[in-house]
Amino acid sequence: MTRHFRLLDRLQQDAEGRARDELLTIGARTAEFLGWLNQDLGDFDRALFWSDRAMEWAQEAGDDVMAAYVLFRKSNQATAQRNAPKAVSLARAAQRSVGATHRIRALAAQQEAQGHAMMGNSRFAQAKFDEAHEIAAAPDDSHADDALDLAYCTPTYIEMQRANCLIELGDPHTAVGMLEAELRVLPPVYRNDQGVYLSRLARAYAVSGEPEQAAAAADRALSIAVDTESARAMSELSAAGKALQRWSAVPQVATFTHRLALMSSGSPLDR
Repeated sequence: MTRHFRLLDRLQQDAEGRARDELLTIGARTAEFLGWLNQDLGDFDRALFWSDRAMEWAQEAGDDVMAAYVLFRKSNQATAQRNAPKAVSLARAAQRSVGATHRIRALAAQQEAQGHAMMGNSRFAQAKFDEAHEIAAAPDDSHADDALDLAYCTPTYIEMQRANCLIELGDPHTAVGMLEAELRVLPPVYRNDQGVYLSRLARAYAVSGEPEQAAAAADRALSIAVDTESARAMSELSAAGKALQRWSAVPQVATFTHRLALMSSGSPLDR
């Protein structure tokens, strides 16, 4: 993907008019995807670099939809780094952006909700999640953001994010029920996300005082993380592992903890 972007960069330098605008548009999408890939690998410096390039090229090309989406993605990066004020302000910028489509507004609204949850503001968080759910559930035939492939922005996706925040807000029992229900309807194609959500389910079970169920979910998540090599999933698994530490004598927990330690050290695992 990086080589592909460099090729686009060379081509646009010699192009003019409509051809250059089209190269910039493709380049912005490529840079945005590189930002996501680096974030999933845990390299936030490179993720921010590529997101900034995506924003620059989108603005040059007059692609307001992409510019709005990049604001949402940068808010997502801020959340992953637990910078709640920045996550909220970037999410609000995305929502008021001229290029914010139906689904981008839903994504940005739930991102703002996550920022509020990190700051412990349950009322604001729930209100923004409700808004995001309502927008995501409403029909949208505009096709303005089809090129971005935002089909993942569904009520299921919104509720997955809400459930994770409920753990943060001290209601892990409700989070368990929501995550279990939503995982049952999550399309199998979202394998990477399944690993992340199972990790969150494991953490919710652990915080709820159910170590066996937590270990079972964490073990399933670890098997996926081994295949996807997602730093994002491993970060969520590490959080689940910390929540399970007080039950280290439980056999299922001990088995998971051993496998997680092997994975974290880079040792080969039995797949």
